[in-house]
Amino acid sequence: MTSVTLRTATAVALVAVAALGPATSSPSASATTAPHATDRQAGSADYLVGRGIADVTGEVAEAGMMGYADLGQVSSGLHMRQRARSFVIADPESGERVVHVLADAGMIFQSVRDAVLAKLEQRFGETYTERNVMLTATHTHAAPGGFSHHTLYNVTTLGYHGKTFRALVDGIVASIERADADLAPAELSLSTSELTDANVNRSKTAFDRNPEADKAYFPGGVDTRSTTLQVHRDGELDGVINWFPVHATSMSTDNTLVSPDNKGYAEYAWERLARGVDYVEDSHDPGFVASFAQTNSGDMSPNLNLRPSDGPTTDQFENTKIIGTRTYDAARRGLDDDRELSGGVDSRIVYVDLADTAVRPEFTPDGKPHSTCPAALGAAFAAGSTEDGGGGLPIFKEGKDGGNPAVAAISEALYTASPALRACQAPKEVLLPVGPLDMVQQKLPVQLVRIGDFYLVGMPAEVTVVSGLRLRRAVAEAVGTDIDHVLVQGYANAYAHYLTTPEEYEAKEYEGASTLFGRYELPAFTQTAADLGAAMRDGVEVPLGVKEGDRSAGQFASLQGAVVADAPPLGKGYGDVLTAPAATYRPGEQVSVTFAGAHPNNDLHHGGSYLTVERRTADGWERIADDGDWSTKFHWKRYGVAASKVTITWDVPDDVAAGSYRIRYFGDARSLLGSIRSISGTSPTFSVVGR
Repeated sequence: MTSVTLRTATAVALVAVAALGPATSSPSASATTAPHATDRQAGSADYLVGRGIADVTGEVAEAGMMGYADLGQVSSGLHMRQRARSFVIADPESGERVVHVLADAGMIFQSVRDAVLAKLEQRFGETYTERNVMLTATHTHAAPGGFSHHTLYNVTTLGYHGKTFRALVDGIVASIERADADLAPAELSLSTSELTDANVNRSKTAFDRNPEADKAYFPGGVDTRSTTLQVHRDGELDGVINWFPVHATSMSTDNTLVSPDNKGYAEYAWERLARGVDYVEDSHDPGFVASFAQTNSGDMSPNLNLRPSDGPTTDQFENTKIIGTRTYDAARRGLDDDRELSGGVDSRIVYVDLADTAVRPEFTPDGKPHSTCPAALGAAFAAGSTEDGGGGLPIFKEGKDGGNPAVAAISEALYTASPALRACQAPKEVLLPVGPLDMVQQKLPVQLVRIGDFYLVGMPAEVTVVSGLRLRRAVAEAVGTDIDHVLVQGYANAYAHYLTTPEEYEAKEYEGASTLFGRYELPAFTQTAADLGAAMRDGVEVPLGVKEGDRSAGQFASLQGAVVADAPPLGKGYGDVLTAPAATYRPGEQVSVTFAGAHPNNDLHHGGSYLTVERRTADGWERIADDGDWSTKFHWKRYGVAASKVTITWDVPDDVAAGSYRIRYFGDARSLLGSIRSISGTSPTFSVVGR
């Protein structure tokens, strides 16, 4: 299609849009453009691309957070909203399309995927299916959990949180609907750059066990490659998907404000700060969408000094901003050195029973056939990640068989009783047989997506860098392309903890102990990915395989965050100011206002905000910030039995204009009879003056 004229290409594309589904004209970009944002002369549009953003923020109060498995990490407010970002990419000639979704969430579970696909079928019929929809997560550890249908992941949330589950599902679906409506002719290109000061290998002892040929790809044990898929429409850059491996753990387990962490800050920096996207006003037409996705980040930490919330600074909020900014800057640096993508799109997916997968000799370390086995967590899993923190128990240690003689004795007894278990799981000391106890998903999806000659391997796990390298090699060989044209997309479609190499597995670190299906798990996944590549190369369809059944009916609702009724503090009314701001502030100072509020879980305010910062203008009050901005924080605290105190802070930016300001609070109160009504409060006016 690259040889036809622009007029012909555009005409063909627009006809295809009409055939494929509804479309809108290409949105104009914000007047605020980022430095070095490359525009190009409009050329042949080989693809149709649509972009969409939607709010997926869960329960911001009294909900256990997902990631650190720490019972004490319970949400108490909001720093920045969670969002889902979707890209629909279609081939106008074949009609094939693929969807890439990135949600600011800890994981994607099959519960979420199944619910999303069911809603998409209701809305679009067979347009979006198991095969062509890839759902992924940023892996933030600062978002509410309780949205899995597998028991293990709802332990620290004390059960299932239906409101958070629905927020995630409905937001993902809305983002895909908006991307579908946004389809327009586009050019796609791929760029890369190096980022050397945003991640560190948190499991270097395990990494060093790998062969020299593998370690040579990653000097210092770090994957520094930043890859960006660019979307140009009408010659203008109006969307990107970036992949860089770093855990979203800049925010520590001590943080209880909902946040998308460093990946979310990178998205915010490009969309909001650089391109002026207003998430409230522009929700259906954002003008620019930037997804910062994960790849093989299983052993990549943002805590550069290998201690929780340590590096570059010891302040978790500052670390989040710094790592996010470096990630964003690296993606921007590579924009001009790109290669255009051409050719169609394609996809394959298969569900594999990792509890019992036979692995062929060509994929095993010793060249002999082996098998995976039912999922089991090792003792070092209970230690948590020393470098990133979490809910680890002090009686367990990484790298020392968990450091607990009692567990060692139990594990040895299990191995004696089952030589097959020893052959599969040893030298891991088995702490918890989560597979036989039916606590985790064992039939797992592996997906392969092609966009031109770029291949994305969707893995339902936290993939270490060398594991990712081996997956990429296998797919590249199967499809007949260069390894640099293949990338692993981690945290995709489901969740199966970690994926280490057989060599790393034996180091008995946290990551190896969390490799559920034994030392041959990576060979099993590699075999599956290679088979998908061969099927795609040969144009052969792949049977879906056997999925785990629907577990929605078996969920018990958590009482965490449940609201019986609200009441204002004694002698006060809803929205009353309990602590007023000072009269005057300077840039760099923090404004703080406390209101008599209500429980924020009554209404999650999707598409809106719990707060606004407003500046007085000649035409009235103008909103300049809300709860989607980095500069604001929304703190909730229970006061007595039913009352709530809401404290809103605003860090006055350095570039803010001098003038008169106020802060407004928006909430919802629940009566004893269950009715909910909107409430609000407004602070006294205060002044911002120059430095």
